[in-house]
Amino acid sequence: MASNVNPTVRRRRLGQELRRLRELKGMTAEEVAERLLVSQSKISRLENGRRSISQRDVRDLCGVYEVEDHRIVDSLMQMAKDSRQQGWWHSFGDIPYSVYIGLETDAASLRVYDPQVVPGLLQTKQYAEALIAGALPETASAEIEKRVQVRMRRQERISTEENPLRLWTVLDEAALRRVVGNKSLMRDQLEQLVEQSQLPHVTVQVIPFEMGAHPGLNGQYAILEFPDAADSSVVYIEGVTSDLYLEKANDVQKYSVMYEHLRAQALNVEQSRQFIADIAKDYAR
Repeated sequence: MASNVNPTVRRRRLGQELRRLRELKGMTAEEVAERLLVSQSKISRLENGRRSISQRDVRDLCGVYEVEDHRIVDSLMQMAKDSRQQGWWHSFGDIPYSVYIGLETDAASLRVYDPQVVPGLLQTKQYAEALIAGALPETASAEIEKRVQVRMRRQERISTEENPLRLWTVLDEAALRRVVGNKSLMRDQLEQLVEQSQLPHVTVQVIPFEMGAHPGLNGQYAILEFPDAADSSVVYIEGVTSDLYLEKANDVQKYSVMYEHLRAQALNVEQSRQFIADIAKDYAR
């Protein structure tokens, strides 16, 4: 990045402030769209931070909301300018989940549940290569390599000594049993997972098959929390053609409660570490 400004987070903060100004004015997104002769969907995308916001957009919206304090307008205009900077991930070209990467880059903590595979932040390079190639069979080798490089770059959030990401991962046993690549590759992956689970800011728990039905059977999701109280938590659900971001307090609360149930039903940290190590030994036979 050209500076320490995270454009994704800047867009979210700016969008939240614009929504607050609209609500203070007592206007609906549809009414604002009619005034500016734009689509309602554009106003919604501006407010949820999914679309770049130009300084002209900010000026026009402040005009509609009759914001008279020039300091507020100037501050919002600067946020719009910052939001159009490029994050480190832009140097890799078009990344489908760039919004998520921007959020992850600025997050203070991340809670992940994955029923099928080892989460990206904990993958070895070889595991990531085999996983991406298998999941995207029609993808060119150059694109696979680019995605692997991005994944390895993301892992700096947990390898850095300065303000590392607090990561809590709950895995289904299936993620450990599914042979991605080959058995040797899986052994290396699980041995690394055991090592990473001993980092003070990384927690790994496993839900064994014998636990039966549990709240995570609906699929993978992640909960991101941020150091600034002004930034609301986000639930991220990865999709095939598009991803889902849930930011409403009620939605985040429901997924957080579900995550607490998952942690309670999973093996504790020491049991999970031994469980992973035992499976890694099975792959060595």
